[in-house]
Amino acid sequence: MALDQYYLLGRSGLRVSRLALGTMNFGTGGFHAAYGKTEAEARPIFRKYLDEGGNFLDTADFYTAGESETILGRLIAEAKVRDRVVLTTKFTNSVDPGDPNAGGNGRKHLIRALEASLRRLGTDHVDLFLLHTWDRLTPVEEVVRALDDLVRAGKIRYAGLSDVPAWYAARAQSIAESNSLTPMINLQLPYSLAEREIETEHVPMGQHLGLGVTAWSPLAGGFLTGKYRKPTEGRFAGPDAQTWHDRDWELLLKPLEEVAGKLGVTMAQVAINWVATQPGIASAIVGASNADQLGASMAALDFEIPAELRKVLDEASAVPPASVYRMFTAQYQNWIISPDTKVGDKPAGYAPAVRNW
Repeated sequence: MALDQYYLLGRSGLRVSRLALGTMNFGTGGFHAAYGKTEAEARPIFRKYLDEGGNFLDTADFYTAGESETILGRLIAEAKVRDRVVLTTKFTNSVDPGDPNAGGNGRKHLIRALEASLRRLGTDHVDLFLLHTWDRLTPVEEVVRALDDLVRAGKIRYAGLSDVPAWYAARAQSIAESNSLTPMINLQLPYSLAEREIETEHVPMGQHLGLGVTAWSPLAGGFLTGKYRKPTEGRFAGPDAQTWHDRDWELLLKPLEEVAGKLGVTMAQVAINWVATQPGIASAIVGASNADQLGASMAALDFEIPAELRKVLDEASAVPPASVYRMFTAQYQNWIISPDTKVGDKPAGYAPAVRNW
């Protein structure tokens, strides 16, 4: 089982599984109640993940109105694995709509949110604390300094960001580096065969500045599982079918299904494997309705996608560069440098992978 292989998260010494367990559906309250799970239903999912060697847990104060953290904290204590797991939570969303300082990314709310999360999780620290969403208002300097203060206070071990513009993440990392503050090691973003836009800015930024990307929604909200079909085919198209275009349906119905068939695995497993093994991706976040479903997702790392089949998926899902980004393609760069001269970064094998197996 490939989940017992661990890799460093960003430019840090923190080892994490290539698949993280998303716990957004742990609990039955709040915004996520429609598909939430009780503690009894969440327990076998959590235990399955641990049994297979997983150590990277993801939650947020916003998930199921705080129940996700409460349930996860109890399950961790029950299994006596607090030191073994890498516990991640996030803040930004308002906890009191009537209070302007009870949401957003300002220092006042950041510290308040962490203290509340620690109480619900039943721990004195979290291993990774993330800004959940850019609020467009709070100075990035304030966020970086506050996260550094929390590391120095021993309440968080590492800091990171989620769902922010690439320039914002780069600015945060530059401020941290130039002032000897706690660096960002993680950047959590949506990424899948159906949504590859982060490859334009975020992924290369993370590679250069030391932020490991964890991909959420690698199945594009279930779209890439193969269970949905176009309404014109007479089958239920799913709640978000109207957001998918012909290009997406073509990706789903043809190349992905074809590759899965050739490999003898499910479409979902191919989609998860592709995300988890893409350049710059540190881990993919998977959730589950039950332990069996989680087991199937974790088995997505038990095979390799051959180069020729990966090429099929890459070409089918490619996002053509737009505007100024067209100038950064190999074709354009070849034209401006010299069609007769081949220039590259480093030769193949310059930095071979370092492993203990």
